[in-house]
Amino acid sequence: MAVHRQTSKMALYLVWTLLGFGLSAPPSDLDLGNENYDDVNTWVLNPFSSEIYEFEDLDEVGTLAPPPEVTPPPAVVPPGDYVEEVTLPPRPTKSPVPSTLDFRAPGLFGPDTGLGMPSCLLCVCISGSVYCDDSELTQIPPLPKETTHFYARFNKITEVKATDFINLNQLKRIDLSGNQIGKVNEDAFRSLLQLQDLMLADNNIQTLPELPASLMHIDVRNNQLRSSGMHAEAFKEMKELQFLYLSNNKLNYIPVPLPDSLRVLHLQNNNIQSISQDTFCNIHDKNYIRKALEDIRLDGNPVDINLYPPAYICLTRLPIGTPV
Repeated sequence: MAVHRQTSKMALYLVWTLLGFGLSAPPSDLDLGNENYDDVNTWVLNPFSSEIYEFEDLDEVGTLAPPPEVTPPPAVVPPGDYVEEVTLPPRPTKSPVPSTLDFRAPGLFGPDTGLGMPSCLLCVCISGSVYCDDSELTQIPPLPKETTHFYARFNKITEVKATDFINLNQLKRIDLSGNQIGKVNEDAFRSLLQLQDLMLADNNIQTLPELPASLMHIDVRNNQLRSSGMHAEAFKEMKELQFLYLSNNKLNYIPVPLPDSLRVLHLQNNNIQSISQDTFCNIHDKNYIRKALEDIRLDGNPVDINLYPPAYICLTRLPIGTPV
């Protein structure tokens, strides 16, 4: 009986060793021939494990089952009436028919210019203001009737015609600075009864036409303006005129009379040679004081302002000049 039990244990030991289930080698001092081995009912295969295997309960030892065979899924066969969906590229659409715009009628686009283009496509129109700066213009384009401010600076305009601003009753500002204007029609600005600012600096103007009395700001600097090219008493009726810039021209005398509203008078770099006693003051009223006029520039002229002290007694500030 003891031999049979010993043989069974040896067989179990060999089976476990061959199958690789032993987590550690059995003790090196194991003596299979020791008689005390028969009294051992349990055998700890892994000394680091807490599991104890009861060999008395093992009736038979089997082998591991082979892994189950993986059966590939059956092929999907589409039915006979199956139609595969294909995404087609979008079909080209026809260009919409362009809208017909009546550019000749008054409105946002304004009347046609000499180039056959509406003014507000050639220029920029924003809330009554028309901006045509630096647009290579050779003439003033037709403007919408609603125009209040017109800017056409730094172009190649050579003439201001009588019809350029006709029927523009709301026009308040015209700025044609930096052009090549040599001729201004006598009726170019006369009908503009709401005009406040007239900017004609940096041109070739020799004569000024009749100007509306509503003007507050006149700028004709850097031109060829002569005293003979101005109307007599040209600024007398301008009760709102505050800024008058006439520097760098060819004026021989100060244009008088000047309105009491005038604040700034620039006449530097002209050909003014004398100043009369009533140029700024009222010789008939010794108590008259010109309070508004605070900036008079006469430097760059051949006049010695120190020779005319009686001409300044009504001024709050003396003019600036270059003594000769």
